[in-house]
Amino acid sequence: MTQTKPWYLSRTIWASVVTVVAGIGGLFGLPVDRIDDQALVETLLQGITAISGLVAIFGRLAADRRIG
Repeated sequence: MTQTKPWYLSRTIWASVVTVVAGIGGLFGLPVDRIDDQALVETLLQGITAISGLVAIFGRLAADRRIG
């Protein structure tokens, strides 16, 4: 495994975040027994992918220099 990727594209990181948030939510009385962890992680990753694509597009449109 020699290739790297940004941390926010890691399913392991997002699954861990979902687990921590669900645990904290459970402490505060939030009913978390019906949450589908895998579906939530996939949804978050799709949202992040869409947002990063939009940032790239708008960043390129707003750029004042050519890519060399």
